[in-house]
Amino acid sequence: DDDDDDDEFAMTPAEQFGAPKAPPGSWASCLRIVHPADVAKENGGAKQVIEMTGNEAALCACHVYFPVANEVFLAVGTAVGLTFAPRDCDGGFVHLYRYLEDGTVTLVHKTPLDGVPGAMCGFKGRLLLGCGNALRLYDFGKKKLLRKVENRNFPNFITTVHASGDRIYVGDVQESFHFVKYKREDLSLIIVADDVQPRHITAALPLDYDTMAGADKFGNVFVARLAQDVSADIEEDPTGGKASGGTLNGAPRKVEHVAQFHVGETVCALTKGTLQAGGLECMLYATLMGTVGALMPFTSRADVDFATHLEMHVRQENPPLLGRDHMAYRSAYFPVKDVVDGDLCEQYVTLPAETQRAIAEEMDRTPAEVMKKLEDLRAKIA
Repeated sequence: DDDDDDDEFAMTPAEQFGAPKAPPGSWASCLRIVHPADVAKENGGAKQVIEMTGNEAALCACHVYFPVANEVFLAVGTAVGLTFAPRDCDGGFVHLYRYLEDGTVTLVHKTPLDGVPGAMCGFKGRLLLGCGNALRLYDFGKKKLLRKVENRNFPNFITTVHASGDRIYVGDVQESFHFVKYKREDLSLIIVADDVQPRHITAALPLDYDTMAGADKFGNVFVARLAQDVSADIEEDPTGGKASGGTLNGAPRKVEHVAQFHVGETVCALTKGTLQAGGLECMLYATLMGTVGALMPFTSRADVDFATHLEMHVRQENPPLLGRDHMAYRSAYFPVKDVVDGDLCEQYVTLPAETQRAIAEEMDRTPAEVMKKLEDLRAKIA
């Protein structure tokens, strides 16, 4: 049998057919410490590489400050023998690393888990961890992390965890965002609000205390917000939401969608930042296909009116080559809401001169003024 296997491999050279694939549940992963200034060097700026052993797949990582130890640690969540269909594993670990003076790390201890760690973040001097459908709060221990609080009432699998103040924002793999309140008095995690849309969250970004930006696996970017009176009600509720039970196993309160846009590719990363010194802060996204894009907030009603009207005119005068309606595309899963397609507006400069002049006259401007306005909007971020 071994000779037959060797003959089979010899008949299928790796150059043509690719390297032989490992069976499901086989993993190799590593922790790489990189210095940003040395990325252009031969080793990619890597100061240290730690290989994970025991068939572990590293899935999430974060920095966490423990007041007991009075230092910042690096926490890494791993799963052993992970398979995706069905999602299962032979256990997992939280590796806790301490930073040394030269910027490298050393392992402090490993905490065993009974599920797949999907996301983690630091929270009030402790570690928040999403393990399967459970949200847990761990404190520092000398031999392993100590579990303090747990909530197992999330629908499927936790993919993102963020925190601000006493509020925790949890993204589920199929059921969108859940707003969770932490009650210090009785050490409890209470789900106080969720979403009515079953979104498959792939990335999340807190914009402010009541607002979350998110992306789902179908290529949609959206912004969900708690209404101001609902947020105040949550903060003032002495029971923390226990008294007002939800309907159909849901939370007692719901978030509202204030913006929605279909990108067309699965967004796997979201962050806030500026692309130039003194530039306008915008929301940056990266997709599975390699696209990097930016969503810029409008700062004046005049800019909103200009971009909305220009989008409307270009949509009519320059329909897609294959005949698909632009509005239907950007509303592929949910109706587009309060987002202007900048890529479509940029097509104004490619239109024939007569069409440009006709659109500009409809907007009470000259073609040069329209192009200047587009350049000014673009220059705000890049």
